[in-house]
Parts: sequence; structure tokens; C-alpha cells
Amino acid sequence: MTPSAPSTSTSPTRIFLVEDSPSLLKNLEKSLSAHPSRVEIVGVALDGESGLKAIDESGAELLLLDLELPGIDGIEVTRRLKARQPEIDILILTSFDDEKKVYEAIQAGASGYLVKRVRIERILDAIDEVRLGGTVLEPIIARRFWAYFDSIRREPPPSAPAKDQSAPEEDPYGLNEIEREILLFLGKGLSNGEVGEVMKIERRRVRWFLSGIYRKMGVNTHVEAVIKAIRAGLIEL
Repeated sequence: MTPSAPSTSTSPTRIFLVEDSPSLLKNLEKSLSAHPSRVEIVGVALDGESGLKAIDESGAELLLLDLELPGIDGIEVTRRLKARQPEIDILILTSFDDEKKVYEAIQAGASGYLVKRVRIERILDAIDEVRLGGTVLEPIIARRFWAYFDSIRREPPPSAPAKDQSAPEEDPYGLNEIEREILLFLGKGLSNGEVGEVMKIERRRVRWFLSGIYRKMGVNTHVEAVIKAIRAGLIEL
């Protein structure tokens, strides 16, 4: 799937909010509306059913979604919406910090996961990151998420020969040192921009390196790349 086009400073990201707490929804709407150059709120809903009915006509580019909803929960909302609008980005904002819930949300099609205690600037940065094709995970849960994701997806062939423990590990993807370092930081929960700051390179260079990583590893997302790197022993979180 082709990544959604990033928003620009002259074209704020159109977002739809789904949160079952009226007070939290009001506060979130007020806080985000204070940044009109970055986001435009095109609709809100207090439950998943209402959100699914209204979002099609809203022209939203990104859904900011709570997981804990009455009726249809956020994971099911994500699954249904991505099935009919695969181009829309979904960013989960919830009080859950359970790696199993994160896994289920990402599997359903979410592009990012933030806990509700984060600052509004972190939410805005996450929206920008997701619109640029990135994946956002809170550092507080990133390590547990990768471990859980890896354990779920690990299916060694039953007839595979026993591994020679004395043989040195080899990189099957031909990643260079910079590429491995980028994957390491992404695995720790850093965004593309944060990786650039730590490594002293421009954000667009991080994206350029990621394109090469994806090509070498035969993947399309940060999640797949980090998982493959962990399995190959290229990075250790």
C-alpha cells in the first residue's frame, strides 16, 4: 500500500476524534484546535458506531481513536475502517499500556499508539510522523511490544536443521552500521525526527535510509523491519 501523503504547514491534517469520555473529548478537541496550522478537526464521536458512520463524509485523513469504547471497541473500529478506507491513518490514544493490546491494534491496521498522559505536542508530532508513513510507539512500552510481537510471529519450520551455535551470525540483509543504528533507535520508540536528532542527521535523510532498509529487507513498515532485525540478531533492545 502506498503511504499517505504527508501534510504540510499550509495544509493541516484533517483529523476525526473518537473518545467515549465527553470531558476528555472536549479537552482534546480544545487542545488540538489551538494548533490550526497543524491539524483541523473535521468530526468527533463518543462511540465506535457513531464514528464509523460519520467519518466517511468528514474527509478525515487521520483518526485519533480510543481503544476503550462502548459497543465496538477501538480495535474493531480500526479493523472495519481500514477494510473500507485503507488510505486513512489511525493513531491510537488510550490509557492501555498493554503490549497485547498494542499488538492487536497494529495488526488491525493502526499506525501508532500513544498513552493518554502524553503532552499535546507529542500527539501533534505523532500525527506528523504517521502522515509521513512512520509508526509511532511510546518508548515506555516499545521494548515489551517488540518482544511480544516477535513471540507471536515466530514460527520456525519444523524440518529446519539445528543451528550451529559455533557459527558466527551473518547479516542476511546487508545492512550497514547506520541502517542498523536507525532500526535500533526506532525499536526503542523514537520517531524519525528524534532519530535524526540523536544521530545528527536530517529527518529526510532518516527517511532516505529507511527506504533503503525496506528495500533490502523486503518490508514496508518500521514494525516489520525491526522484527526482522531482532530475529537476525542485528539489534538487541
